[in-house]
Amino acid sequence: MIENLKAFLDAKVAQYNQPGFIANDPISIPHMFTKKQDIEIMGFWAATLAWGQRVTIINKCKELIALMDGAPYDFIMNHQEPDLKKLLKFKHRTFNDIDTLYFIAFFRYHYENHQSLQDAFVPKPPGPLKREQANQTPPLGGRGVEDCLNHFRNYFFSLPDYPHRTKKHVSSPSQKSTCKRLNMFLRWMVRKDGNGVDFGIWDQIKMYDLIIPCDLHVDRVARKLNLIQRKQTDWQTAVELTGRLREFDPADPVKYDFALFGLGIEERF
Repeated sequence: MIENLKAFLDAKVAQYNQPGFIANDPISIPHMFTKKQDIEIMGFWAATLAWGQRVTIINKCKELIALMDGAPYDFIMNHQEPDLKKLLKFKHRTFNDIDTLYFIAFFRYHYENHQSLQDAFVPKPPGPLKREQANQTPPLGGRGVEDCLNHFRNYFFSLPDYPHRTKKHVSSPSQKSTCKRLNMFLRWMVRKDGNGVDFGIWDQIKMYDLIIPCDLHVDRVARKLNLIQRKQTDWQTAVELTGRLREFDPADPVKYDFALFGLGIEERF
């Protein structure tokens, strides 16, 4: 077993958390854009479609972008009903045209009322804010990201007549899911470290609150390194692993996603 696990993982973070990582990863999709809303929309979509081979995921996301005329936010906000017909051909594994059209409907509804997708994740306190609170970032409080993800799923499926089949594409801790794709998306939007991989364009969720995206590769490597004791792999497993990683870096535990994922995918550790 490795004697100094923190030093080993820190070295792997440094190896993979750099711009060379971007091209072969789904994070390359939001990196195609500079407008905040485009980054959010295609970041969320790329994370949602992130199962299977990374090359296929990236190609399918590029296909989707082309179907939206290369400008997702503009298409979502300004499309007419006939414009949606070309999206009926889009499919990736079990994600189909019904799901695509609902995603577009949700994004349009949300951005008609908010400037950022961040507002979909952070529950607002009930009642009017006092004047001194209006310009302050509200604390997450309670269970932090767990509450954010449960809130988001409820909000995402709050439109009338949402397609029930689409619910399988958006997970939440209340379902005991690891929420790997959503936690990955939050990592992309929240982490700020100046390395050029993650965007760090959100500020209401803090880096120390993030939960590790616990996919099969991360789970396997973490168990091999004795970072997980829990038998099954679910939300509590992701919380347990993040807690162990906070021992190495309390301010930014999720940076170790680069190390565990890189060891699992690139090095077959």
